[in-house]
Amino acid sequence: MTIAKSDETATSPALIEEDFEDFWEPPPPPTDLIFDDGEPLESNRHRIAMNVLIRSLQQGYGERDDFYTGGNMFIYFSREQAKNRDFRGPDFFAVLNVDGKRERQGWVIWEEEGRYPDVIVELTSPSTARTDKVRKKAIYEGTFRTPDYFIYDPFDGNSLQGWHLGADQRYHSLERNERGWLWCETLGYWLGTWQGTIDRETAIWARFYDPEGNLIPLPEEAAQEQAAAAQEQAAAAQEQAAAAQEQAAAAQEQAAAAQEQLNATQQALEAERQRSQRLEARLREMGIEL
Repeated sequence: MTIAKSDETATSPALIEEDFEDFWEPPPPPTDLIFDDGEPLESNRHRIAMNVLIRSLQQGYGERDDFYTGGNMFIYFSREQAKNRDFRGPDFFAVLNVDGKRERQGWVIWEEEGRYPDVIVELTSPSTARTDKVRKKAIYEGTFRTPDYFIYDPFDGNSLQGWHLGADQRYHSLERNERGWLWCETLGYWLGTWQGTIDRETAIWARFYDPEGNLIPLPEEAAQEQAAAAQEQAAAAQEQAAAAQEQAAAAQEQAAAAQEQLNATQQALEAERQRSQRLEARLREMGIEL
């Protein structure tokens, strides 16, 4: 770069001649990204397990729109990876403090201000266990810096494992609580297991629990709970109405009894008055003045 100074004053605008031969600009990010390779999940149970995690987190976070959760979708984080297409993405992931309302076909790091997933769950199997525990774990630890990483085999209720990224930027195994659950610090939830039937398949599913140990329901479970609570409230209201009717009937009976007693008293007094009048009249007839 050569700068020519003015002969008049040192503070006058400089005429700058730029040499662009040494100027380097990074290549633009790839635009030919694919978001569906047609490969299905390991099994129908894996598909259900993924949806359970996504839908329960959405239900648990309610009306919040500052997070995004997805599953079985591509995550692009480098030109080389996008070119080779050698990394598909996790079965479940969540990213906090982002625009959750925006629609996405995949998670493209350079379109998300460099944000990587904050939580990842891989639904493993005997054929993918080594990849999930070694290769993917290394990517999530060293490249993604994902704070919380879990793996779970939907066909093995004892397979839940998890790691948390420490201050040394290394993964450290999470210890299970007395129920066998693992604490996910990022989400503020426990990740544990729950046995039951979902989408007509009975299994031991990976589920979220709140800090007090309450199951985070799926939307349909929450609707059922609300309907059951409404039915209980209606039944309680009916019981209260029936009790009120019984109390009203008892009050009416008491009022009727009191009225009868009053009538009887009035009749007795009237009879006594009439008897006294007859006695007085007879005494007067006998010449006896009272």
